Amino acid sequence: MSRFTEVNMLATPWILRSRAWCGALAVACAVGLAAPVAIAQSAPQRGVPDFTELVEQVGPAVVNIRTLERARVAPQAPGGDEEMQEFFRRFFGQPLPGVPRQQGPRGPQSDEPQPRGVGSGFIITADGFVLTNAHVVEGAEQVLVTLPDKREFRARVVGTPDKRTDVAVLKIEATGLPTVRIGDVNRLKVGEWVMAIGSPFGLENTVTAGIVSAKQRDTGDYLPFIQTDVAINPGNSGGPLINLRGEVVGINSQIYSRSGGFMGISFAIPIDEAIRVADQLRGPTGRVSRGRIGVSIDQVTKDVAESIGLGRPQGALVRSVEAGSPAEKAGVEAGDIILRFEGKAIERATDLPRMVGNTKPGTRASLIVLRRGSQKELSVTVAEIEPERPARRTSAAPDPRPPAASPAAQSLGLAVAELSEAQKNELKIKGGVRVESAAEAAARAGLREGDVIVAIGNTEVANVREFEAVLARADRSKPLPVLVRRGESATYALIRPAAR
Repeated sequence: MSRFTEVNMLATPWILRSRAWCGALAVACAVGLAAPVAIAQSAPQRGVPDFTELVEQVGPAVVNIRTLERARVAPQAPGGDEEMQEFFRRFFGQPLPGVPRQQGPRGPQSDEPQPRGVGSGFIITADGFVLTNAHVVEGAEQVLVTLPDKREFRARVVGTPDKRTDVAVLKIEATGLPTVRIGDVNRLKVGEWVMAIGSPFGLENTVTAGIVSAKQRDTGDYLPFIQTDVAINPGNSGGPLINLRGEVVGINSQIYSRSGGFMGISFAIPIDEAIRVADQLRGPTGRVSRGRIGVSIDQVTKDVAESIGLGRPQGALVRSVEAGSPAEKAGVEAGDIILRFEGKAIERATDLPRMVGNTKPGTRASLIVLRRGSQKELSVTVAEIEPERPARRTSAAPDPRPPAASPAAQSLGLAVAELSEAQKNELKIKGGVRVESAAEAAARAGLREGDVIVAIGNTEVANVREFEAVLARADRSKPLPVLVRRGESATYALIRPAAR
């Protein structure tokens, strides 16, 4: 911003104030000189908060983390200046861009650990437990923790760092250490001032500040991130996000960037989620145990919610149910909309995996699902999460019988046929009709050959006859919601008939 621009921006409020003063002065002539003084005193005074006390309070418990790895002998990188590469390794925690990494040190130092990266962390107990990001210590052979008073400790990684939430716990052998205070994320408000302390680019004890831009930001299955505009850069990872009460409310973890550096958007792991993970890592098993019920889900759109009588978008649409899973045993079906888990409302689809994931495996939980316009309560026994298995492919042969194409179906661009018993068994459904061809309105809705329509609106259709009967009664002036199975997945499609 130029000096000229600044002067003009500052001049405008003065002109406005001057006019207000003239008006106040005219009033003062009639009622006395007290009026302008009262007007001036009533103006609110706001400014940027002073963070100095927070830094003094929290700073001693924020640590720098350096990771080392065993070097491996490698040929000299073509065109690579070793001093420049070392500069990037030390201060940016990564190799010189565009140049293959020089992992092998020179001469007799080939067996010595070499710098790998830098990060941040904070002490949560006086006996040396430190919280940081999993990606800070991932793959490291040695982890060194440096306190603000310059004491350095070799740290032990506690348990198995949790990649799903990006949380890791370290332990250093020391006592009487300064610690942070843990805050309440539920009290955190959008627009509230927050501060970060960390080691961006290896620059220790760096303080930045900003405001909370958003809460519950969905960027992962298990984490509703805190979004801020606090300057976060490589090396800040694992450091604390602090409120004006001096409490840690998050762990700085990610940034949105097209350049690799800060661009005004950063994300922090809510501290309550991080502490929940840390407690498990410090427990007997040393790993995080999460619940699962075995469903693939999707969002419920506004159009679908209105068309099936749900009113507003909420819940999680079940696209498919894993064979033999707790959900299948509980009676959950593809096309169900899960509205509540253990009595808690599911506002967005991403709420469900978090709720289930935070449930102890073996727990018997209640589900409220919406199916064909009616709510049903189901009981499911939560299992422990395991690596995802590839979805089975539907291989049933198409039914050779000719498609049915009534006038009602033709007006939507549909031709449908009966399902064979083999196809019903393959899809584990009681009935439906198979789409033989889709054009015009049906094609625009995303239907295609091979899809199976199992319901129109909230009415199930077992065969072509029922399909035609329901279609004949449907209000053709409104979008027509159809529940479609495609392989093992289910979704809603809205067929919008052409205006007559």
